[in-house]
Amino acid sequence: QVQLVESGGGLVQPGGSLRLSCVASGFTFSRFTMNWYRQAPGKERDLVATITSTSTTIYADSVQGRFTVSRDNAKNTVYLQMNSLKPEDTAVYSCNAQNMWWDYWGQGTQVTVSS
Repeated sequence: QVQLVESGGGLVQPGGSLRLSCVASGFTFSRFTMNWYRQAPGKERDLVATITSTSTTIYADSVQGRFTVSRDNAKNTVYLQMNSLKPEDTAVYSCNAQNMWWDYWGQGTQVTVSS
């Protein structure tokens, strides 16, 4: 059974940091590209960061220089380190596993940036 379970969300003040984790099971994690998406209320879901099976990383312009995506294939886990958080980063963050044939999603974790 495929599962993606996110954790690490919460309430943080502007300028603060959070580290999200996504633990995968039920598929060969190391062979998948892993993505972090976010969706704010009333808005479309946006791609935030990508890390490929060879650990190439890509970031949305809005988070470049503030967020870092990484993976630990031994732990079947992908991370999103978020620094210098802004109120506009408030959203539900979801991880996604993707290859040529399959596309898996987690349930998401809420991140709220507010003073």
